[in-house]
Parts: sequence; C-alpha cells; structure tokens
Amino acid sequence: MSPAGSPGGGAVRPAVPQDAPAIAVVHVATWRDAYAGLLPDDFLAGLVVEDWAQRWRGRLAATVAGMFTFVFESGGRVRGFVSGGPDRHGLAGGEVFAIYVDPDCQGLGAGGRLLSAAVRTLAEDGFADARLWVLAGNQPARGFYEAQGWRPDGTEKPWTYDRDAGRSVPEVRYVRDLGAPARAGGHGGPGGRRPGRA
Repeated sequence: MSPAGSPGGGAVRPAVPQDAPAIAVVHVATWRDAYAGLLPDDFLAGLVVEDWAQRWRGRLAATVAGMFTFVFESGGRVRGFVSGGPDRHGLAGGEVFAIYVDPDCQGLGAGGRLLSAAVRTLAEDGFADARLWVLAGNQPARGFYEAQGWRPDGTEKPWTYDRDAGRSVPEVRYVRDLGAPARAGGHGGPGGRRPGRA
C-alpha cells in the first residue's frame, strides 16, 4: 500500500525516476547541514549534486523486490525522502536505509511523516522489526529517532564515507518493533543505499 498524502501543505508519495535531481539536492543539502562538524569540511564542500542525481536515477529506475523510496512533496517541490526494504546485512527484518529532510523544512513534521510511511510499509510487508543506522555523533537525529519509538541496541561499527581516502566515522544501530508477524527465513539483499543517518 502506498502512503497517501495528508493535510498540512505536503504529501508523502512513492518516488519516480524524474524525482532524482530533486532528491539529490535534498541529499547534498542535508549532508552539509547535518554532518557539519561530524565530517570534514573539504569532504562536504566536494559533494556534487549531479553525481548524486545520477546515482538516484539508477536506483529509482531499478526494480528490486521489497525496496522502496518515498518523497515528501510540498509546494510542488520535493523536500525530503526516505528509502528502505529488507535488511541488507542478512538479518531477518526490515531496514530504513536513509531519511533526509531539507534543512529549511526540518521540525515541521515532514521527517515524522516519512519515517511513519517507511515503518508502515515494512510492517505491511510482514517484517516484525526494523533497523536503521545513524552517525554516533548526530545527536539531533538520534533524538528524533528516539522520539519516534526507536532505540539503540548497542551495536556500533565504522562507516567509511570516503573510500578513496579510507576515512570513516562510527555509526550506531537503532531498532524498532513493528508489531507484525515475522516472516520465515532471512531477508538479506543487495545494498542499494547507504544506511540511514538523517
């Protein structure tokens, strides 16, 4: 079931390939805002919107069973997105791969609506629980997830954000019970996105 739009000047809907450039703009703007002080300034300054747009065109054009991307659209503009699907690390359960909201729209409910759409979709797909990853130092995002019912499970690992230079930062895993019956078997799949660190 696709999430429906709701009042408040915006709507959550499934992403289409034509959304790639707008998603890329949000992606880069949010990284530069949320990761300032967490990732080096030179790395953030070097992010290129068109490079991300090309990646998103490929991801949105590909059909991978169980994987989804939704956007939050307001005033005719994409202002945020969320992606998810089966856990990419071979564990039973679902995963929110990424969720980002335009810095100008944060605190207005778009992030909660996107995350709720992802949780609802994973539950409807039969997953009993879900995971997401967030930078250990990203306290605003961690507070947001905790307010939405997620909790850290004590798992931490390095996230290599710059493979060419081998630079990494720690990220922690959050989990949430979806209240859905567990599926039989595992749900590993190809990693189409980096873990969520909104």
